[in-house]
Amino acid sequence: MAKLTKKQKEALSKYDSTQEYSLVDAAGILKNITFTKFDASVDIDVRLGVDPKKADQMVRGVATLPHGTGKNMRVLVLCTPDKAQEAKDAGAEHVGLDDYISKIEAGWTDVDVIITMPTVMAKVGKLGRILGPRNLMPNPKSGTVTLDVAKAVKEVKLGKIDFKVDKTGIIHASVGKVSFTPQQLLENAQELIHVLSKLKPSSAKGTYFKTIHLSSTMSPSVIIDKNTVSGI
Repeated sequence: MAKLTKKQKEALSKYDSTQEYSLVDAAGILKNITFTKFDASVDIDVRLGVDPKKADQMVRGVATLPHGTGKNMRVLVLCTPDKAQEAKDAGAEHVGLDDYISKIEAGWTDVDVIITMPTVMAKVGKLGRILGPRNLMPNPKSGTVTLDVAKAVKEVKLGKIDFKVDKTGIIHASVGKVSFTPQQLLENAQELIHVLSKLKPSSAKGTYFKTIHLSSTMSPSVIIDKNTVSGI
């Protein structure tokens, strides 16, 4: 077992890692156990009672966090020239098509979200082997394949996040920064959980929300008491 650092020991001394806490209390604890010099992200991990190997139990969707993620999302829009100015005016950092496709094929993926149009998906589709593993491949279900690229860019900038259950049945998502108030983190996390609740597959049996953990970058995780979360 790896030896704990001084900071890790200090963090673990400030709360009981085996106890369950409410979302708002967990958010407050994270402020006391995060020692990074930068404004760390706060992440939520939700283990669902689904089998991702079954197509009808693949949970994927989008949520618009009321307080955003606290992160400046870098957006690339792959579009035709007639849509380029709309995308730029909406706040996209990168706009183009063939030039960026070539850059991506050469290994460039320095963005957080890629938005494109149905009419150019034939070109974008060949990037799947590069973008897929990085969770950057545009998808109509997440709203990143659309003719209204300006609206899609604005939504991402305002706090829209895309999530998908991993092969172990866990949803990983960022719900803000340590600098957020506990109430803001609570409301962001609650919105994600509310969306997840509505996406429960009809074929999923037994307990849907198995465990919920909250953590910040490089901090230990805090177990959430599901009885304190509305909508579960």
